[in-house]
Amino acid sequence: MTSRQLRLLRAAAASTVATLLAAASHTVAGGAAPHPLLVLAVASLLVPVAAVLIGVRASRRRVALTVLVSQAAFHVVFQMLGSPTGIRAVDTHHHHVDLAAFGPVTQSAAPGALMVAAHIAAAIVTTMLLWHGESMVRAIADWVRARLLRVSATHLPDHARPASLISSLFLPLSAGLASSISRRGPPSLV
Repeated sequence: MTSRQLRLLRAAAASTVATLLAAASHTVAGGAAPHPLLVLAVASLLVPVAAVLIGVRASRRRVALTVLVSQAAFHVVFQMLGSPTGIRAVDTHHHHVDLAAFGPVTQSAAPGALMVAAHIAAAIVTTMLLWHGESMVRAIADWVRARLLRVSATHLPDHARPASLISSLFLPLSAGLASSISRRGPPSLV
């Protein structure tokens, strides 16, 4: 995996986990449950921002900053849209964007102390998950790779090894001598 791919994977993981936990903490703190499409849209739109914030070499500060920015962006978008909850089904026949199709829109007030505390707790949990999650995934992948290598090393083939070719057993004495023998001509009379 190249460094760019790893950076993009870290950014996608950070924005997705941060947005999902922000949505969960928002709901636990008493807010309306966000529509799943809104969560998906915010998570995917934050991947480039997260890639810039995480940088080439991830550090705890950069991961924490990425998580905070992702959660803040989710909360701002959620508040600006008036908290579409997704209780009603989306009607796909309309040819224009209608936010009412996402469900009833509830008026959202300024975040209270419980909402801020829930987002801070979610940010801490998300940062810890992301920081230790990559090393856990690597450890699990190394363990699986070691198990597969051990299984393939202990597996012996069921068939016997084929015998060596006869031509490799009897080498000519010399290439010059072997090429100088001529067998052209009439058969000899006995």
